[in-house]
Amino acid sequence: MKLYYLKGACSLASYIALIETGVKFDAVSVDRQTRKTSEGEDYNQVNPKGYVPALRLDNGEVLTENVVVLQYIADLAPEKKLAPPAGTLERYRLVEWLAFINSEVHKSVSPIFVPTATDDVKNFARANVTRRLDWLEKQLGTKSFLMGEQFTVADCYLFVVLGWLPHIGFDMSKWPTLKAYHARIAGRPATQRALEAEGLK
Repeated sequence: MKLYYLKGACSLASYIALIETGVKFDAVSVDRQTRKTSEGEDYNQVNPKGYVPALRLDNGEVLTENVVVLQYIADLAPEKKLAPPAGTLERYRLVEWLAFINSEVHKSVSPIFVPTATDDVKNFARANVTRRLDWLEKQLGTKSFLMGEQFTVADCYLFVVLGWLPHIGFDMSKWPTLKAYHARIAGRPATQRALEAEGLK
């Protein structure tokens, strides 16, 4: 199994999750400019959508999209409880979190990174992200993780997106609960290993 990733991108969530499972995998980096992989492939042939993550399974199938890839990874090691069992209400709650992080937080942050985006677009995005962070701060409350006291793949994903925010001018001290949450996940051994592997430490 191969995980294709870009340094510091949302694929870091899958990297963390895979290490959490203990499942053997190969990590293949993608060059941001050339779109070539560290193995010499054209990444656009791996995933014609052009973005990460992509997970190549042992049978040659390729999975894309964080919401899917993270759940697949979690199901590789159900004993780790990175996702509740399929068919349970708790599993749908996990999907609810993954969908929210993907569409309402990750995609709200994305325009701020685009050099050609206008100030109006970036200001709109910042206001939207701020509203989402305000809501997350309240929802997290006294819980250790999004699903309560059990760490899941949704936490892997939110950790990565929150980590981008200080680099685009967000002062996370305005959201102390989220800041402490981010630090808590950063301290996990799997997170440390993934950050080190990507050269982010």
